[in-house]
Amino acid sequence: MTKGRLEAFSDAVIAIAMTIMVLEVKVPHGTDWEAIRPVIPRFLSYVLSYTFLGIYWNNHHHMLHAAERVNGTILWANLHLLFWLSLVPVTTGWWAETSFASLPTAIYGVVLVLSAVAYIILQSSIVAHHGPDSKLAEAIGSDSKGKLSLSCYVAAVPLAFVHPAISAALYVFVAAIWLVPDRRIESRLNR
Repeated sequence: MTKGRLEAFSDAVIAIAMTIMVLEVKVPHGTDWEAIRPVIPRFLSYVLSYTFLGIYWNNHHHMLHAAERVNGTILWANLHLLFWLSLVPVTTGWWAETSFASLPTAIYGVVLVLSAVAYIILQSSIVAHHGPDSKLAEAIGSDSKGKLSLSCYVAAVPLAFVHPAISAALYVFVAAIWLVPDRRIESRLNR
């Protein structure tokens, strides 16, 4: 099977999730600096979640660029990833609405954990379909950045009950390490 429809559908789902999140950011009521204060939590959570969705979209694009074809397993693994990513707007809204309370911070982390696990499953499905000597398998290597990210997400969930700011710092840390472009796939494809 070709991968065009999978890419187009994935792009659409991620774009819709990003759009839903921005619709939740409300206009300040007033014209002074004090009017901005109530919208800061929602704006900050939007920026972080938009960044996460952008990172997933970017990495998903590169991963599928390395894939030559897809099968039913890959289609289902992709739907699994999109399911968890589609929950990002809901958890983002709850997290912001509660001014980053412990339980919403932890649930936000659970969605990030499950999104990361789903991404790993999708990546593994593509590698299994293309073989251990494929361009993607070579590019992934040990995937230390992916393992570090998942570890931070897992740690952030219980730490939300110690202090939500610790979890938020871990979420920001993971986003920051992925903002540095990951050129593993591009460099393998350009060879």
